[in-house]
Amino acid sequence: MHPRIFEESQKEGDLSQMIWGCFVGNKLGPIVSIDGSVNSDVYITILRNNLLPYLDALAADSITDITFQQDNSSVHTSKKTQAFFTTTASERKFAVMEWPPRSPDMNLIENLWAHLKLELHRRYPDTATLRGSPQYIRQVLSERLHEVWWSIGEEVLDRLIESMPHRVQALIDARGWYTDY
Repeated sequence: MHPRIFEESQKEGDLSQMIWGCFVGNKLGPIVSIDGSVNSDVYITILRNNLLPYLDALAADSITDITFQQDNSSVHTSKKTQAFFTTTASERKFAVMEWPPRSPDMNLIENLWAHLKLELHRRYPDTATLRGSPQYIRQVLSERLHEVWWSIGEEVLDRLIESMPHRVQALIDARGWYTDY
């Protein structure tokens, strides 16, 4: 579960739309469009308003034994965010994966972001050349991203999960260096 920036060009320059999303197994979680910068307070609010209700829904479906994975972004590792996770993970019965510094990114959400971006441009070839105010472009981009996100099928998520043993082996074979994943 990791935020990602999607950058789209317009005549006046680059425009970006940051999003946060998550999934567990073959079940998509929420996707959130974020305007502005993200600090610890914003990140914790996103988690409270989106991750926690999603975890509650999973628990209602008897899906437990969940590990939250994120990278070492400063908002993820801040004292405030760590305090939030210490309390919340204990209360909600989920684990937070420790992520080693300078480690290769094995988080499957990165591949899901790539799929989302490819599918966005496949469905909407004009995405990179949208015209209008920054507010209009962000609104259109957000709507399109949400539409594409919710159309991601279980088979895409299953393929990502099934690829994990191969990813780990490739990382071992590369002795922790770069892989094709």
